[in-house]
Amino acid sequence: MKDVLQELKKRRENARLGGGIDRIEAQHSKGKLTARERIEILMDQDSFEEFDMFVTHRCNDFDMEQSKTAGDGVVTGWGTINGRMVYVFSQDFTVFGGSLSETHAQKICKIMDMAIQNGAPVIGLNDSGGARIQEGVASLAGYAEVFQRNVMASGVIPQISVIMGPCAGGAVYSPAMTDFIFMVKDSSYMFVTGPDVVKTVTNEVVTAEELGGASTHTKRSSVADAAFENDIEALLEVRRLVDLLPLNNRGKVPVRPFFDDPNRIESSLDTLIPDNPNTPYDMQELIEKLADEGDFYEIQGEFAKNIITGFVRLEGQTVGVVANQPMVLAGCLDIDSSRKAARFVRFCDAFEIPILTLVDVPGFLPGTSQEYGGVIKHGAKLLFAYGEATVPKVTVITRKAYGGAYDVMSSKHLRGDFNYAWPTAEIAVMGAKGATEIIHRADLGDKEKISKHAQEYEDRFANPFIAAERGFIDEVIQPRSTRKRVSRAFAALRNKKLKNPWKKHDNIPL
Repeated sequence: MKDVLQELKKRRENARLGGGIDRIEAQHSKGKLTARERIEILMDQDSFEEFDMFVTHRCNDFDMEQSKTAGDGVVTGWGTINGRMVYVFSQDFTVFGGSLSETHAQKICKIMDMAIQNGAPVIGLNDSGGARIQEGVASLAGYAEVFQRNVMASGVIPQISVIMGPCAGGAVYSPAMTDFIFMVKDSSYMFVTGPDVVKTVTNEVVTAEELGGASTHTKRSSVADAAFENDIEALLEVRRLVDLLPLNNRGKVPVRPFFDDPNRIESSLDTLIPDNPNTPYDMQELIEKLADEGDFYEIQGEFAKNIITGFVRLEGQTVGVVANQPMVLAGCLDIDSSRKAARFVRFCDAFEIPILTLVDVPGFLPGTSQEYGGVIKHGAKLLFAYGEATVPKVTVITRKAYGGAYDVMSSKHLRGDFNYAWPTAEIAVMGAKGATEIIHRADLGDKEKISKHAQEYEDRFANPFIAAERGFIDEVIQPRSTRKRVSRAFAALRNKKLKNPWKKHDNIPL
């Protein structure tokens, strides 16, 4: 018995070494942690239970049978984050460059199947050179098996991808189907074809960082949701995100103790809106003053900054926030902001996370580039997302809500539950100047008359009361009492039940 236990201990020690001391040191020299070190930081102490530690590949081509490492380049298992169960796989770059083989894929598929079955999030720590070339189509089949599970898990359990090294070719499509993608600055990149192939095919000279680095994907492509300075910061932020999410689509949003009075009055909000309707203000200030303890977890903060998405807690419960940002493009909706917000709204709806919408939108961004880029269809994505959402929806219009953008931003007509407006709200088809020039086209040559007409239009429509008279706004509230009113609204909606007509699935305008 003693010999058997000694053998087990020895095998475990060898498996934990992955590709060996030299490769571990090479990983550290690049500022990267090993697969197991990452899991230690991500999980609660001593909570990780590993699966398939001794699995090896089955390839006999290219003399591969002479090089077998226990674990086959990926560490898989389950554990807890702040006491809540999650499943994780962490690719080990020290073993065949973390490349995906048939058995490597089977290990990942096993824990994804278990995550779906047991209703817990799955977190993938990606650090891989791609498909293992020596295995040919078997490794490609392995990727497809993982992809299929990403599809089946979508909307059932939260899926989080952390890109902590290279992620190229077919490897990028698994993270692309997950709910959140985090990257590490200067050490991670994602692309379908690398710089060498790009140069060969298109003659473009580009670095890996420019082509698929963290900056590219957080600011330009919107592939990634956030980028962090190093492995440790990224993993700690994943822990923070998991704290905000339900474990699955049948579970409730997590509730944590809170120390912030739901009835807190925030007098500074009475002066948040500038006297000049064309002067911007920072919507982030409002979000932080509404949130428990001022804590706001922003999603995709570097992309489409004219709209803000992220999570807050109200009375200890997670709420998704979508807010126009007047500091950028006057808060207009455009292609990028519509896509960004639509995806976020659909995630919240899939996992029963209530949605708070803060509105200050002068309309959709005009221009040929927007029209040629399909702003009609992209804008419809956000409209569709709000219209199909059955979760509690509370909307606060702070200033402008013009035209179709008023409809899109969780209006009463899209089954908004509580729709509030500040006294500074302006709900109309368009601004006074544009409306006057259309209605009183005959007087365009007379500045005095046009000015008078504009003032009349403003007096009549640049307020929330006509919408309130028709019941499209439930209440005009004092800005200072917004936290109290919003908190009470969500409390009133905790038992909301709403179902859409039966369908196999919808056909969102993609």
